[in-house]
Amino acid sequence: MIEKIITKVIVLLFITSIASVYADETLISESPEGAKVYFIEPQNGDTVSQTFRVKFGLSGMGVAPAGVDREHTGHHHILVNLEELPAMDKPLPANDNIIHFGGGQTEAELTLSPGKHTLQLLLGNHLHIPHNHPVISEKITILVE
Repeated sequence: MIEKIITKVIVLLFITSIASVYADETLISESPEGAKVYFIEPQNGDTVSQTFRVKFGLSGMGVAPAGVDREHTGHHHILVNLEELPAMDKPLPANDNIIHFGGGQTEAELTLSPGKHTLQLLLGNHLHIPHNHPVISEKITILVE
């Protein structure tokens, strides 16, 4: 009797783990080959004031607000001073180092403390999850006066 219960529990756990893997994979969107995201401004090495304008460039894909599930679209996130990339298979957290632009913005004002900072753009899908084949910019360094 106990062996049948253990067998059923093992089978149930196996089925649940397969279902969760499948569900997670369906949440990740594909990016087309050659898609690129980049900074129009500022550029690498620029000196900026504490509050400055950031303009995002994107080619090979479209921009759509968070929550809008359209093929080959996404919305921008700025990674500020991150030494390691966040998990690429989970929704990006919103914090001081990962700034979300879920409204579909293609430019914004950013305020940073004086000093040297690194910025990197990462496109997320409708659920803030980076695409399969992440669309991520080169990291730039700016000096904030």
